[in-house]
Amino acid sequence: MDKIKELIQDISQARQSNVICYIGGDRKNISTRVAPDIIPIFHKHLEAIKNNSKNDKIDLLLYTKGGDVLTALRLVQLIYEYTDNFSVLIPYKSYSAGTLISLGASEIIMTKMGELSPVDPNVTSIFNPVDPNNSSAKIPISVEDVYSFITLVKDIMDIQSDDSLSSIFSKLVENVHPLALGSIHRTYLLIRSVAKKLLLSHMDISEEVRINEIINHLTEKLFSHNYMITRKEAKEFLKLPVNYCDSDLERDIWNIYEYYKDYLELDKPFIPEKYVDINGRFSAGCGIIESIYRTDEYIFEGVIQRSSSYDGNIADNVNITYQGWKMI
Repeated sequence: MDKIKELIQDISQARQSNVICYIGGDRKNISTRVAPDIIPIFHKHLEAIKNNSKNDKIDLLLYTKGGDVLTALRLVQLIYEYTDNFSVLIPYKSYSAGTLISLGASEIIMTKMGELSPVDPNVTSIFNPVDPNNSSAKIPISVEDVYSFITLVKDIMDIQSDDSLSSIFSKLVENVHPLALGSIHRTYLLIRSVAKKLLLSHMDISEEVRINEIINHLTEKLFSHNYMITRKEAKEFLKLPVNYCDSDLERDIWNIYEYYKDYLELDKPFIPEKYVDINGRFSAGCGIIESIYRTDEYIFEGVIQRSSSYDGNIADNVNITYQGWKMI
């Protein structure tokens, strides 16, 4: 990975910073999401930076489709243990939990292709409705879908009487378990609390009106979890601390993204049969955390075993034998 180290070093020198790249691969059939297992890995990178660099400025180059809300908060809190000067560099996708991480940065550098997203999460618990197409799976429930339903009833349909509202709520409970609804409300409160804590990492409590406006837009007012927030909208409408890249920085950030896209084959579906060795084993990376001091990759390893069914057909059974972060 000498080439990528050179690209990281170029940005470090240009910005007088320490760059950590976090690529959450979103390849079809294998992917990684923001999850608690990244925290010890980041700790090792940050310790290496502390022990080897005289500059404590941290730039996090981030690509992710999202993940765990509380991990986003914990990661930002960990980074601020090492610096008061934290920026996020966004070449392309920084969705959901990635957007939350970005809210914790005092500077957000976005390329022309850079995208944030709403932070309204889906809730999945044992109390969720069963997926009619898969009896072993549960249907995720969007927090904002439930609150939008309540808004529809009260504000759009103008149903205000206690008896009518009670009847409608009873119908809702017939289809969604009460404990699932309770979990939705807790998640609603949690996401707003986490977003506020992240913004307060670099904003003052005196800016509470602006903070609440940012949270309201990211949780309620964009109306679709798939909405893509461009750098212009993030800067001019949401009033986030967004800066545009100059041409050289844009090129360098995009070159890093292109390198990881090719290395992890993000644009190709993962088909295990195409990667097996003569023993039927395969290995594939689907995430990277990298600085100039070390490289950690999220690895899937497995074996494909061929078996014959009673009717004579041959089937391939894919068994995952290991998945997790490895220093490489």
